[in-house]
Amino acid sequence: MKNSILTGALICMVTAAWSYPLQAKETEVKITPAMEYTIVTQGNDQVKVERIQDTEHLLDGAFAETSRPCPPYCINPLILSEDVHTVDELEVIKFMETSHTSGSGMIVDTRSPGWHERGTIPGSVNIPFAVFEKPVEDTQLADVLERLGAKQRHDVSTLVRLLERIGLFNGDKKTDRWDYSQARDVLLWCNGPWCGQTPRAIKALLSHGYPADKLYYYRGGIQTWQSLGLATVKPVKDSAVASR
Repeated sequence: MKNSILTGALICMVTAAWSYPLQAKETEVKITPAMEYTIVTQGNDQVKVERIQDTEHLLDGAFAETSRPCPPYCINPLILSEDVHTVDELEVIKFMETSHTSGSGMIVDTRSPGWHERGTIPGSVNIPFAVFEKPVEDTQLADVLERLGAKQRHDVSTLVRLLERIGLFNGDKKTDRWDYSQARDVLLWCNGPWCGQTPRAIKALLSHGYPADKLYYYRGGIQTWQSLGLATVKPVKDSAVASR
């Protein structure tokens, strides 16, 4: 009888153990107290954006450097232009989860293809800053602006243009050449607070009439991103835009 009771108790204990899976080790290095990670689309893949869990990890290579000659590597101002949003890492992650996921926004790595291929912030596409600085009639620039959601304007009457200039028909989102009323929100970044590539890209976009309130400047760039132990990815070869 006692053996039967003991056997039954052991069976119950084993069954209970199998019923409750082992708990995963709690994440020590979280993004925020309430967020361990997020998921972002990179091409056709899903990438887990989390922080490096090794609390002894140190940066090495180019992004461990603190001092570079100025010019050209000067510290950028926090605000590049009125109505252009300057964002931090949590706002970049929020952008990933909202605008990027819905397709209403794009994350742009403005560095040269060589830098982009070494590693990039998940979800980013590569549009080198020099493309944005091309002349307004350049076909490569036109391809990029169309990818950002702008539409070329062709036969628009003088009357319509006049009405737009006084604020009708989304006139504040249009130029003689481009209609930006359905353009995407664009979050741009480069190598860090000392990197002039994103400021140049944003200034060029503004000069082409891109609405300032659709532009987001991640001033910290990949140097600050990596200093916080946040994940980077190697891009797919064909993910670069306009690098041909």
